[in-house]
Amino acid sequence: MHSLPIFVRLRGRPVILLGEGEVAYAKRRLLERVGALVVGEDADAALAIVAIEDEGAAQAAIARLKARGVLVNAVDRPEDCDFTLPAIVDRDPVLIAVGTGGASAGLAKHIRQRIEALLPQALGSLALALSGAREKMRIRWTSPADRRRALDAALAPGGVLDPLSGADAQAVSHWLEAKTEDAAPGWIETIRLTSADPDELTLRAARLLGEADVVFHRPDVPEAILRRARADAHRVACAGMPGDAPAGLSLWIIMEQPA
Repeated sequence: MHSLPIFVRLRGRPVILLGEGEVAYAKRRLLERVGALVVGEDADAALAIVAIEDEGAAQAAIARLKARGVLVNAVDRPEDCDFTLPAIVDRDPVLIAVGTGGASAGLAKHIRQRIEALLPQALGSLALALSGAREKMRIRWTSPADRRRALDAALAPGGVLDPLSGADAQAVSHWLEAKTEDAAPGWIETIRLTSADPDELTLRAARLLGEADVVFHRPDVPEAILRRARADAHRVACAGMPGDAPAGLSLWIIMEQPA
């Protein structure tokens, strides 16, 4: 990973935009859509977009801006970019950004279109309802770990809040009003890897890695695989499978030896 994806709140904040023509106008529309203040080169701003076609003029502007410490997006010049603008799937407040680090805007667009077709319009309503239900969730599930596990189960494929099913605010209300289930005891699931390539993980393995509280693994399990686990999951490198499972879901990951 060569860039850290972040979402920046730009409403009411200045962004420098340089250039004329269709590309520059498209960038202006995008900036205005999020409420940014589009300003000229001499303004005080942290970010700039350079959409100047002439190479010499563009490079001169990029150099001036970077000399001031301004972070620059240089249209069609990925080697000069401090940041890039992704293709966006908008289900406000849910935003999905698809970036290629400037390698191919066309590829990012087509990936976005595929994702767009998968996501129902109710996804934004679901997100807002979950935000508004935080206090009720804290009351029902007093432990943060219990809340996360309950939400994981609800949002899982086929769950009552499956985000691809069209679940909305009403579904969140029904979920919170349903009978409370007893907390499940801790258990361990085993993942046997046949490849060090994370792209070859099975759907089951990818799902478990995203849900597990603790990841037990042999020392030879590749870091690329372990990075697919939740960032806050506790990792334990050990030679053998643990005898007792802590609360929640734990994984035991091993590399299978080739036959």
